Amino acid sequence: MTTDARAHQARKRFGQNFLHDAVVVERIVDAIDPQPGQTIFEIGPGQAALTGRLIERAGHIHAVEIDRDLAAILRRRFDDTQLTLIEADVLKIDWHAVASKPLRLVGNLPYNISTPLLFALWPIADRVIDQHFMLQREVVERMVAPPGSKVYGRLSVMLQFRYHMSKLFDVPPEAFKPAPKVTSSVVRMHPRPVQELPDVNANLFARVVAAAFGQRRKILRNALAEILNADEIRDAGVDSQARAETLSVESFVDLARRAATKTLTPECRLA
Repeated sequence: MTTDARAHQARKRFGQNFLHDAVVVERIVDAIDPQPGQTIFEIGPGQAALTGRLIERAGHIHAVEIDRDLAAILRRRFDDTQLTLIEADVLKIDWHAVASKPLRLVGNLPYNISTPLLFALWPIADRVIDQHFMLQREVVERMVAPPGSKVYGRLSVMLQFRYHMSKLFDVPPEAFKPAPKVTSSVVRMHPRPVQELPDVNANLFARVVAAAFGQRRKILRNALAEILNADEIRDAGVDSQARAETLSVESFVDLARRAATKTLTPECRLA
């Protein structure tokens, strides 16, 4: 890391906590296993703890950085043959334009944008090889939680519908500067092949999931009242008295399929 990068003060508005533990960096890079010729896209390179090692292994990577001072430092440290840098807010990127060929996404995600970003990446999952992210441990636990868990919710269902996910390991606060108040975790996400995905309208599925978890303590008959009545919920093979956190991803698919028979025109309906 160059001296000017070390001198950069973390900015709270960007949720910056810079990884500095070399052992943790190596463990993350080993988990990613970057290879020459792969299109690797790092989100929030910051002080380049991961960036440098990714470039050493892959030869060239792409990255997006919102902090213009850090972007300037990155451009001084790496030339165009090593790093293609986009200076932008990652939540405002046109990911369909970026993902012109299969991507591998990596990054130490700022805690304050992690959930919106995960949802923003959902529509391009068919163009992604894998994602390796470091996030707040509580978020990762929600992502991989099974039905019936206290932390199982909308994020769990939506991501498990689209990805195979596994928590890899925890990272302690002291691995960062400044140290956050929480432990982080690294998660691996492999998009499910399109042929594996349930045959269901994705927008309607998302609507059913959002409504079911809108008020967690409501039973499904009440939570889904604007979409399905009690009889229709039962027609889907689901207990109308159940609560959302007890349902599997497959049950939400069944509910969305039942909803499709009454809310979509035949030409929009998926078989």
